[in-house]
Amino acid sequence: MCCGGRGETGGEARAQAKSRSSRAGLQFPVGRVHRHLRKGNYADGVGAGAPVYVAAVLEYLIAEVLELRVGHCSAPTLWNISPQSLRLATFKTHLLFNRTFDLLLPNLPSILP
Repeated sequence: MCCGGRGETGGEARAQAKSRSSRAGLQFPVGRVHRHLRKGNYADGVGAGAPVYVAAVLEYLIAEVLELRVGHCSAPTLWNISPQSLRLATFKTHLLFNRTFDLLLPNLPSILP
């Protein structure tokens, strides 16, 4: 019995499974985000692209916060990230953003609510 039939041992091996995170080029776990979106009762159904998008946004936000922390840290060689250093970095950035926003948009009643 060389050809066909059930339980044939010969043939090609199955390809190695690729995670959705690696397919999307992300470090955050897309499968875990999908599970939490389903279990969280946020909607009746969760599409296939939603967890990829949420994982990408989370990864971007974490990268930005870490970059802010390194930029505002007095000793950038320290690897421990404390809540105080994150709060200080986001506070300084918030002040900078507000000043830039005030310079870019003048006080026009038609624009502001």
